[in-house]
Amino acid sequence: MTESELDNKLDAVAAAPGRVNLLGEHTDYNDGFVLPVAIAQRTRVAMRRSGSDKFSLHAEELGETVRFSLDAPPQEHFATYVFGCLALVRESGVEVPGLDIEVASDVPMGVGLSSSAALEVATLRCLRQLLRFDIDDVRIAQLAQRAEIEYAHVNCGIMDQMASSLAATDRALLIDTQSLQRRDVPLPPGTAVLVLDSGVARKLAGSGYNQRRAECEEAAKQLQVRSLREVRDPRQLDTLPDLLRRRARHVFTENARVLQAAECDEPARFGALMNASHTSMRDDYEVSTPAIDRLVALLQAQPGVFGARLTGGGFGGACVALCDEDALQQAADAVLARYFAEGFNGKQLVPALNATTRVP
Repeated sequence: MTESELDNKLDAVAAAPGRVNLLGEHTDYNDGFVLPVAIAQRTRVAMRRSGSDKFSLHAEELGETVRFSLDAPPQEHFATYVFGCLALVRESGVEVPGLDIEVASDVPMGVGLSSSAALEVATLRCLRQLLRFDIDDVRIAQLAQRAEIEYAHVNCGIMDQMASSLAATDRALLIDTQSLQRRDVPLPPGTAVLVLDSGVARKLAGSGYNQRRAECEEAAKQLQVRSLREVRDPRQLDTLPDLLRRRARHVFTENARVLQAAECDEPARFGALMNASHTSMRDDYEVSTPAIDRLVALLQAQPGVFGARLTGGGFGGACVALCDEDALQQAADAVLARYFAEGFNGKQLVPALNATTRVP
């Protein structure tokens, strides 16, 4: 569906980007630091009053239409993200009329690029425009996070929603997820971001994501701190059982890597921090897979690549690499050719090879 075709269906329209996280994985729900950047791919939501108290939601890429009321959430999982946004806006005291909702997106799904956050933020932006209620971009991120936790049942941190609501594509966004303070961070000069799909699909609600969060909460409880962000000395972790110690060690070292990267303008040093992050997620946090480990290893060994790691919650999905901007496409082609030759199935996601019309 073209933008003009979608525009003809609207009383309001809004869009929000996906994101890729350069560093700071599984730190956001531990009140830590993250360093995401928005991607060019976006989710676009159009709304038109239905003239009743009923809602219809059509997702173009899925080829599905769901009908529901606000009395009960729909059964279709993708629709729960939108339902949650509608319900929370109504809970805030805004009257939400019945709507016909159209969703069109080129944000890759199921690979760790926050397609769900893009859908939530775009939905809330569209409601802000349609209903003219006063809500800023930080509050949109907070409501989007609640929608995902309370209605999609993914016990996520706030990084994805903050990145979709506030990040740009040409620079990273350092976020302190405890205070929500943030600042732009330029990428190291002469570099660009590459994202490759491992070919292993991921579904956070059915993965170990919620389990990892519970393990971090238990580690904090045993350490008698409110969150793992409050750990100041890694020797504090020595009192924990082995599994919890490794989980907490990842969070502690990952926070340190984010803060170092935010002050780093040397591509090789930034890349080394990404490499160390992947090792930590593989060994201490145990959220990688053999296919992802192989794709990361191929990227790390490729000339023109400064560093690479799993991005997103893990258990499948995508890898992100920091590349020499002049060597990026050559590196992507060479790595994927080797990956295919070894029997895996991946593809390039960012930069998009087949660019479609973007929303400015």
